[in-house]
Amino acid sequence: MRSLAAVVFATALLLTGCTPGGDPAAEGPGPASGAGASASGADSAAEVPAGLEDYYAQELQWQSCEQDSGDFDCATVEAPVDYAEPDGERIELALVRAGDAPDGAEHLLLNPGGPGASGVDMVVDSLDFVVSEAVQEHYSVVGFDPRGVSRSAPVTCLSDDEMDAAREEHIDPSTDAGLEEVRASAREYAQACDENTGEVLGHVDTDSAARDMDLMRGVLGDGALNYLGFSYGTALGASYAEQFPQNVGRMVLDGAMDPSLDEFEVARGQAEAFERAITSWAEFCLAGQDCPLTGTPEEGVQQVRDLLTQVEDSPLTSTDGRQVPAATFVAGLITPLYADENWPLLTQAVAGAMDGNPDVMLYLADLNAGRDEDGIYSSNINDAFTAINCLDSSAPSDTETLRAQAQQLDEASPTIGRFLAYAGANCAEWPEEPVDEPAPVSAPGAAPIVVIGTQGDPATPYAWAPALAGQLESGVLVSWDGQGHTAYGRAGDCIGQAVDGYLVDGTVPEDGLECS
Repeated sequence: MRSLAAVVFATALLLTGCTPGGDPAAEGPGPASGAGASASGADSAAEVPAGLEDYYAQELQWQSCEQDSGDFDCATVEAPVDYAEPDGERIELALVRAGDAPDGAEHLLLNPGGPGASGVDMVVDSLDFVVSEAVQEHYSVVGFDPRGVSRSAPVTCLSDDEMDAAREEHIDPSTDAGLEEVRASAREYAQACDENTGEVLGHVDTDSAARDMDLMRGVLGDGALNYLGFSYGTALGASYAEQFPQNVGRMVLDGAMDPSLDEFEVARGQAEAFERAITSWAEFCLAGQDCPLTGTPEEGVQQVRDLLTQVEDSPLTSTDGRQVPAATFVAGLITPLYADENWPLLTQAVAGAMDGNPDVMLYLADLNAGRDEDGIYSSNINDAFTAINCLDSSAPSDTETLRAQAQQLDEASPTIGRFLAYAGANCAEWPEEPVDEPAPVSAPGAAPIVVIGTQGDPATPYAWAPALAGQLESGVLVSWDGQGHTAYGRAGDCIGQAVDGYLVDGTVPEDGLECS
């Protein structure tokens, strides 16, 4: 099979997933409304959408699923593939909860982002990093895999060997021949996804996943949805609030996305934010020991750019024999930028690459792609990322527009901007048409929705947080003057107390609260 175009991975590199805890090795990276209840215990009756009565009447069969990290209970919920045809095909959605959940407690749903990251893995692998002890004592915390992700009717495209081969290839779309190769590769990839996934491929959009969340709320027996979403999980939360405003309970959206932005505006914002983050890391590196950079921070960043140019011209080879081309190299480069706790690891990775050894950089890229040390891809995050994004928004794919966008991205980030270009060429070949377009949300009548932004966030730039909070009629903005992606769980007491105070006690933070 032809390799998956490097641009597919270059786009998926900027997965907006959450990395709470700061240890990349520990991470795996028609509306209906009703009289919903808040977590404070208002009327627990919520209207069931017409035609979905049987789905909402399901009884969960929790079964113990003990993991190395503790005792957990697992269950599945049936949902229609297509909510417009509830009598059609069904899929199963995977849920997990901590085995020592409080008796009779309301539920708090978690989503780690992506799109394509597993909420089940988040709870099983990182629960104590993600939510405080106070939240765990108050709620039954539930993680779920959204439709198309991991255990929930996953989007399936390439085998593990094909994925490895794809990540070793380099295609330069800046040339006419290279762009045609990207398009041909994208067609073959899309065909593989279509053949290996089936009907659900056209129904893994964000709005459908948000409707699944209301189904989960109903099946779990809660009158309102209490929810903590990180990164892309904020897009899920915003979609839920827009579709089911009266069913919103206590909702916190950390690492906010702006639902009004199109694909290119998202890429440009991320390009600018990652460029700032690379500069901040260079300052950190030069101030410490064993930094491979020299001179000023600006000169150090230029040395990183020169290194990337060398890798584009001649991919590096790891000690296990795998090739590390530029797109895979960039995946490793940006992964530690999601948490400044991991900046020393980025220093180590760059130092090794400058000496011709890309092993640490490849290790980081493997974490980004969900590849285990044994060569198994335990996550389908790249495939789900592409499928969800191609359904959520259309994107121009003509050569003139793609070239103009590539130039703007390169100007926004001279270091990695070119690796974020040409995404429209991929979705143009997708077998399913987009089902939605970017638009602002307002969620009239919803309970207060806390929106958190981090000033130095490279993946969800800070400006997106006040934008989302301003769109939501009940939005409450909380800011953290820190580095890295998302805040809760890694930003200290100010953010922690604001989130816990709302989730546990119902105390709404002051709108505009700034934490440092």
